[in-house]
Amino acid sequence: MKLLEFLKRERKKSASVAKERLQIIVAHQRSQRGQPDYMPMLEKELLEVIRRYVQVDDDAISISLDSEDNCSVLELNVTLPRS
Repeated sequence: MKLLEFLKRERKKSASVAKERLQIIVAHQRSQRGQPDYMPMLEKELLEVIRRYVQVDDDAISISLDSEDNCSVLELNVTLPRS
């Protein structure tokens, strides 16, 4: 009986699936909009410098830039491995 229900169920139209995916991409782009263009390059360069001294993973570094009024704060978090 379950097999028949599975075969009879209505499948989502490809247009609605594409619309949902596009909404996810747009939401992601909106969240990234506030970041300057140089942030990915800065993160890569900082990771290269840190790797000269300590072996860390690619996801061990996170950078955020917060701006309020005339003040900007660059926050850098590095997860170092345990010795």
